[in-house]
Amino acid sequence: MRHWFEDRHFRSLLKNTSYLGISRAVAAVASIAAFAFTARALGVTLFGILILIHSYAQAASGITKFQSWQLIIRYGGGVFRGETAEFKAATGFAFGLDVTSAVVGTIAAIALLPLIGAWFGISENYLAIAMLYCLVLPTMAAATPTGVLRALDRFDLISWQSTVDPIARAILAGIAFAADAPFEAYVAIWFGTNLGGDLLQWFLAWRELRRRDLLTGIEPTLRPTTLPNAWRFAIHVNLTSSLWTAWGPIARLLVGGLLGPAAAALYRVASSLADSAQRPADLLARAYYPEIVRMDLRTKRPWKMTLRGAVLASFIGLLAVLIMVLGGRPLIELIFGAEFLPAYPVLMVLIIAPLLGMISFPLPSMLYALDRPEAPLWARLAGTISYFIIVAPMASQFGLIGAAASFVVAYAVMVAVLMLQTWREYRRIRTAGPD
Repeated sequence: MRHWFEDRHFRSLLKNTSYLGISRAVAAVASIAAFAFTARALGVTLFGILILIHSYAQAASGITKFQSWQLIIRYGGGVFRGETAEFKAATGFAFGLDVTSAVVGTIAAIALLPLIGAWFGISENYLAIAMLYCLVLPTMAAATPTGVLRALDRFDLISWQSTVDPIARAILAGIAFAADAPFEAYVAIWFGTNLGGDLLQWFLAWRELRRRDLLTGIEPTLRPTTLPNAWRFAIHVNLTSSLWTAWGPIARLLVGGLLGPAAAALYRVASSLADSAQRPADLLARAYYPEIVRMDLRTKRPWKMTLRGAVLASFIGLLAVLIMVLGGRPLIELIFGAEFLPAYPVLMVLIIAPLLGMISFPLPSMLYALDRPEAPLWARLAGTISYFIIVAPMASQFGLIGAAASFVVAYAVMVAVLMLQTWREYRRIRTAGPD
């Protein structure tokens, strides 16, 4: 494995992943602390209602927002070679998409909530506060700042910024717990920390652009005339990412609608611990895409880096999964209390999804770099359709375990389609391109 580290792209991947990894470790501890204070203060039912309110906002954001950061990476990756015109055009287009999706998403989410809130377990008593919570959507729906910072290789700024929100939330939740604060105080804490973290990222991106003298010429637009196939790429990426980003929150909403707020709380506890096992793959994916777009995909080097990244993520992830299997039950009792112990069997089912994610984390980025944005969309769509077909009967028959199993089956379908598409592209390129 020593020769792996002779590849500068692989070294850069590890460097940027290490920045994100350290911050995510800090953020994970702070997030769990915030969850622990809140869960112990509110109990299973009220904690479940808070989770449903937050999940509704996340789902609305995930469905409506364009993953505009991918546009900046895709078209503005040459900024380090002095190709600032495309970078500025991509940033302006991304900014325009963010503004449009923020306005549409916020209005739609607030208007629909009184009509569909009860479907997801948000009772009439909490509709007003849930509608107010949707006002955080404009900043949640923005991806331009993270795209700018990634394109400019400022993963260090992204890493420490990502710790501000969970640390502040943990501190404020701890104060609220000590003061025996009411339910509304915890909703305000979640709202304020989300808003503050998002605004900080906007400030950091603006400051970095100003420092590099790149602000001039960046204007929000929906007519990217200088970017070939930009709308095609944006639409495919948006649909794919919407299906993926909203999947987790929608799953929690469906659990709340099918099994009640208490079940949603238990599902959230289990999924939060399962998600922590997939962090290595998520971090590698964030750092991987900017590297892969700078490489010649007709050669073997990017494909080798893809395999090496998957192997590395799998080793790290297996260790995380083992920790969850052995320590999940005492961890849940210690952090959340004995009231939340029924979440452990759900965790043992959901833990399979991170293993699949570690194997497949490079595949969407590789397909985007190959200008095949529709390929991940079909994979996500196959998984999503599978999930919606089986979740209700599975939850009805097996309760929370069935809901968790539905998520894992759908995830496996998505990974299988991704692998098939990537293999086809590899064979096509290796047959047609130079070595």
